Amino acid sequence: MADLAAMFTNAGCTSVRTYIQSGNVVFSAPRGVDRLARLLAEQIEARFGFGVSVVMRTADEFRKVASSNPFLRSGADAETLHVAFLADAPDKRAIAALDPKRSPGDAFQVIGREVYLNLPNGVARTKLTNAYFDSKLATTSTLRNWRTVLKLVELARTAGDLSL
Repeated sequence: MADLAAMFTNAGCTSVRTYIQSGNVVFSAPRGVDRLARLLAEQIEARFGFGVSVVMRTADEFRKVASSNPFLRSGADAETLHVAFLADAPDKRAIAALDPKRSPGDAFQVIGREVYLNLPNGVARTKLTNAYFDSKLATTSTLRNWRTVLKLVELARTAGDLSL
C-alpha cells in the first residue's frame, strides 16, 4: 500500500491516504480522474507486472453512492450490503439481460456505474460475483462492503477523489 500511495503522490495527488489492504486510496487530484486512472493503471502494471483497472469516483459521486442505496431504504441489514463499482457505465440492454434469480436469496440493482448488492447469504456464497457482472456488463468492477463504503465517505471529507 505504501508503494501504491507513492504512485498517487508522484502523479501529483495530495492528501493521499490508503484504507485497508484492498487498494482503497483517498486523495485530492490536480487533473481529471479518468486520465489519472489510466496513468496509474499503466504505472501499476509497469511496477508490479500485472494489469489492473483503476476505478475512481469523485468524493461527490461517492457520497451519492452512500445516500442512494436502494436496499437501505427497504430495511435491509447494513451488514449484508455491498457495492460493485463499475469502471464504465453499462449498456441498458446488458443490464436488462442480468438474471435476478441467479443467486436465490441475494438481490442486486444497477444504478449508474454501481451495482448495489444485498447478500444475506454472504459474499462468499453468492453467485453475484465480479466475474459475473464484468462478463455480462462488459466492464470491470471492484466490490466493497457497506462498512468500507461509509468509511471511505468519511475519509473523503478532506480529499476530493477516491480510487478503488
